[in-house]
Amino acid sequence: MQPYGFQVPTPNIQMLADQGVLFREAFCNAPTCSGSRASLLTGLYCHNNGMEGLAHRGWELNDYGQHWVHTLRRAGYHSVLVGEQHISKDPAVIGYDEIVKVESNKAGDVAPLTIDALRAARNTGKPWFMSVGFFETHRDFSAPTSVRDTLYSLPPGNLPDAPATRRDMAEFKASVRSLDQGIGAVLHALHDLGLVDDTLVICTTDHGVAFPGSKATLTDRGTGVMMIMRGPAPFAGGKVVDAPVTHLDVYPTLCEVAGVEPPDWLQGDSLVPLLKGDVDRLHEATFAEMTYHAAYEPQRSVRTERWKYIRRFDDFPGPVLANCDDSASKEIWVAAGWAERRVPREQLYDLVLDPAEQNNLAADRIAREALEEMRARLADWMRATDDPLLDGPVDPPPGAEVNEQWQVSPDEPTRTVTAA
Repeated sequence: MQPYGFQVPTPNIQMLADQGVLFREAFCNAPTCSGSRASLLTGLYCHNNGMEGLAHRGWELNDYGQHWVHTLRRAGYHSVLVGEQHISKDPAVIGYDEIVKVESNKAGDVAPLTIDALRAARNTGKPWFMSVGFFETHRDFSAPTSVRDTLYSLPPGNLPDAPATRRDMAEFKASVRSLDQGIGAVLHALHDLGLVDDTLVICTTDHGVAFPGSKATLTDRGTGVMMIMRGPAPFAGGKVVDAPVTHLDVYPTLCEVAGVEPPDWLQGDSLVPLLKGDVDRLHEATFAEMTYHAAYEPQRSVRTERWKYIRRFDDFPGPVLANCDDSASKEIWVAAGWAERRVPREQLYDLVLDPAEQNNLAADRIAREALEEMRARLADWMRATDDPLLDGPVDPPPGAEVNEQWQVSPDEPTRTVTAA
């Protein structure tokens, strides 16, 4: 995104950053669609909220009453859902007061209906929360809208610079343009309706970009997210925050803003003390996880300012290709022998000397002390959060659809899990 320094023009999102607060080190807690959203909306890690896979493939929250709309309701908030949600096959079970039906979750359909919903919410006389979900920039991306982008776009740094990856990036940019226009329409409506001064806008993505080596990985390319907030102080002023934060911190922040007692299950911290300057950072370490995406690939990570440690909890020797969305970029990797590569059980990266996370130091004698420290951090977190991986492999729920680990594409035939 443009506010993060990339050549992906997003003028409306840039305006939001210029007026609000941009978090440079914001991370999801699971680099998958349903898992990241579930953690954001419940304030719990996936292995604690139940969303260890994808909602449309059979996973559910343990308790939809933990969604923050129920906590906000205690403070008198009316809740509205417009567009993408991806934590339930049936959005009615989530608990929104109002669900706006849309033909598609694309910006062209979602934005106009959001504007209508804003107009209605303004007239209720009650405080409100509105979730506005855009499909962009999920795969499949939009068709390129710029010959220049197709010719000159630079693909993500972990991919080869080739005609196919440049076109793939041009398609991503076309999707981003649509997203930015949808966000711009909603922001403009807030202005027209006189709602800017007393509305907190939270703009975030669910995980990293849908390219090989990003989404569905525990690298920063997979867990790093856009997160911008704009509203009354302290969510104003065009500030940039470099301290690490995660999606788990949003729920307690909303509780503080709304003046409602936070639930005792929350695993994050309010961002308000950080934004007011009362503290320099909220976290010495942040954690992320993945258990299932299309296929089983259990892994956990811990990240500090200097180090990233990733541990896999399965004997499958190579990359699980079905967990990577199909694309022209993926085809290049597959043709080059990606499936034959071996993935180590432990990975350790020096985020200062190796921010791209390419040089695994887990077997390096010089990094031995750091490895032992990060191992201990991860083990302590897994015990503290009662991670089921400590007891062995995690089975999918009955009725879930899963790909096999050796399959190449998530579109290949799936296996439906039956009850034991």
